[in-house]
Amino acid sequence: MAQLSVDGVDFAYPNGHAVFRDFSLHVQAGEFVALLGPSGCGKSTLLNLLSGFQQPQRGSVAINGVAVTPEAPELGYVFQSPQLFPWLNALDNVRFGLRMAKRLGAAEQRERARHYLELVGLGDAAHKLPYQLSGGMQQRVALARTLVMEPTLLLMDEPFAALDAISRSSMNEETLRLWSALGQTVVFITHDIDEAVFLADRVVVLGGAPEGIRSELAIDLPRPRSQRATRKLPRFHQYSSALMDCIADAAEA
Repeated sequence: MAQLSVDGVDFAYPNGHAVFRDFSLHVQAGEFVALLGPSGCGKSTLLNLLSGFQQPQRGSVAINGVAVTPEAPELGYVFQSPQLFPWLNALDNVRFGLRMAKRLGAAEQRERARHYLELVGLGDAAHKLPYQLSGGMQQRVALARTLVMEPTLLLMDEPFAALDAISRSSMNEETLRLWSALGQTVVFITHDIDEAVFLADRVVVLGGAPEGIRSELAIDLPRPRSQRATRKLPRFHQYSSALMDCIADAAEA
């Protein structure tokens, strides 16, 4: 499992807009952390720093004590859009990263890709092209494509924002099931307070740039979680209400 350390990071864009000043964040191995905050607070910039796609002007970002790079084998990235190759079927979309990395032989690649398709509930859709899949199914293929590389740290950038409410609820439960089974460390960006509370061990609220972390809230709800049971708990609504107040304060600051 991966431990993520962000220490004393400064980051500003070339136009001088400062996003972070002396920003620090630590995520323990196996922890599920959700990031919330008003628009413009730097959530996506932070994910780019965590993935190594952007570099801080000061400070460090490390996975298990090693400076992060986009090619780090520990790292998996799940985008808001599935970004599947339309000419490849589901199995070959999942297999694509293994082929590019030249990992395993062709038969072993297909075997592993099929395993992860089955893990996300799409074993019967292996030969379907993306246009033949619903939005939720496409996002499951994208998730399997990331998981097949067996990363220990998942960075998820609002991966279910474009889905309808029913598909989003299903993907939330699927994400927790896979996280429980595979044990990755997860950093999950969302604008949805209830989604953050349902998924996370800890919710980190960012203030307006360059404030950084405004608040953190540990989510002490029993696991395993289900949408039907968990959302009925009084503590679920208490957490959601507290986070809503915090984000409203951040937006007004």
